[in-house]
This record gives sequence, C-alpha cells and structure tokens, in this order.
Amino acid sequence: MNIKQIFRNNEEWIAEKLKTDADYFKKLTYGQNPEVLYIGCSDSRVTAEELMGAGPGEVFVHRNIANMVPNNDLNAQTVVTYAIKYLKVKHIIVCGHYHCGGVKAAMESSDLGLLNPWLRNIRDVYRLHKEELDSIEEEHDRYDRLVELNVQEQCVNVIKTADYQKAYSERAITVHGWVFDVHSGKLIDLKIDFDDILKHIMEIYRLI
Repeated sequence: MNIKQIFRNNEEWIAEKLKTDADYFKKLTYGQNPEVLYIGCSDSRVTAEELMGAGPGEVFVHRNIANMVPNNDLNAQTVVTYAIKYLKVKHIIVCGHYHCGGVKAAMESSDLGLLNPWLRNIRDVYRLHKEELDSIEEEHDRYDRLVELNVQEQCVNVIKTADYQKAYSERAITVHGWVFDVHSGKLIDLKIDFDDILKHIMEIYRLI
C-alpha cells in the first residue's frame, strides 16, 4: 500500500464522517464505554470491528499472533485487567481464524528464533489435545481443529485470571470462543461448555 495514499484515504474518511455527523469526532473525545473485549489474531485479513459491524467505542480490541492469552504475557494480561476492572466489559471474546499462520508455524519443526517461545504456547495446546488431534487423518482438518482448540484454551486462560473470577462473582460477565472463517466471512460460535471443561480442574485455578 502506498503510504501517501493512506493519508489521502484518511482525509476522505474524515470528510465522510463529518458529512453524516458534524459532531462525530467531538463525540469520540467523550471517552469509551465498550461492553466487549475482543482478543483476536494480528492477521491482516481479520479486522475485528469490520467483521462484527462495530463502530468506534463499542469494542475494546487486543490482537497478537494466534490470539493468545498466555499467563506470562504482560501485554495480554494488562489488556484483560483493564477491560474487566476499569471498562467493566460484559463480554470477552477470543476469536481465532482458520488458515492461521501462527498455528501452522507452531506445527512445523523449524527454528523461528524469537517466535519460538510464543509458538510453544500453541504446541502446548496440541500436547493437551494430542489424542484427539492425532486421530484426525486430514492435515487440513487437523489444523482447523487446532485453531478451535487454541481458542478454547485461551478462553480458559482468561477464566483462570483473578480479575475475571472476581468480576464473575460480582456481576454478569461471559467468555465466548469464536472462529472467523476466511472462506465465507462467517463468525462461528464454538459454543464451548466451560463448566464441563473446568469442573475437574477449577479447584486448582480458583483464586476468589
């Protein structure tokens, strides 16, 4: 993309917004009050607000490679804390996508330097679900299922946090696991039963 074109696009975007609402940018200065935290992949094909049809101020967004929420990543953890404690979001969405380059890279036996410790988190997801994944014959289907299971495990990582557990005991807040299908453009709710997943292990992770 031409850098100069970006600034021309910006000018056109400003003009378009002001044409429909002369106070559009004034309203943005009033602050934000999103009800949703969206944790997604940094992939350039997956634009959070656009695929949900959301406008400015409606969604608090965090993106990284393969939509991860590792317990030792201060970036992801501070986003979760801020969204829960200060923005008081009602919904936390972890959204993966099929054909995820991060998930594919994690399954390849190669030294990727600084990416190694990050991708090891995805390899750990494979280890946890190795029996199910190894039973899937088609490689394409195995990758798709790993994308889904990675979303599931990152949702569980959110639930393990003290901030989420405290909020859950005090008000209505829900974690959702979604996948974006790049072939169709559809958002898919994985309808994960977290109560069933956590019933045998939550006593280990319960903090509140």
